[in-house]
Amino acid sequence: MTTGAGAEREKACVCCGRRIVWRKKWERDWESVRYCSEKCRRTRMDETDLALEEAIVSLLRGRAGGGTICPSEAARAVAGDDDAEAWRAMMERTRMAARRLVASKKVVMMQQGRVVDPSSARGPVRIRLK
Repeated sequence: MTTGAGAEREKACVCCGRRIVWRKKWERDWESVRYCSEKCRRTRMDETDLALEEAIVSLLRGRAGGGTICPSEAARAVAGDDDAEAWRAMMERTRMAARRLVASKKVVMMQQGRVVDPSSARGPVRIRLK
């Protein structure tokens, strides 16, 4: 078991919600590490990202008995159901919003009825309130 500065520490990227694992090169400034990549550092969250988070939580609260939603439902709610091209283009941002909500312990991501790590989940996922 490792102790001290190298102890297994993790945090979520503030942009995409993916897991960031402590590295030796961050020893001096681990507290200031906020992004998992340069792409996330350049990307700025806007009203659409906040609207997607709100849509996810709102749709889940409307489901009875711990029901789940597909991320596409939140994308459709924000982009509009009529414009398939617009909501499909929003799908990665919607998954990012879901990962941020997982990191804040508001929801869980599921595949085939089991809770999964959102940083490594590939393929279709469902979202459920925690």
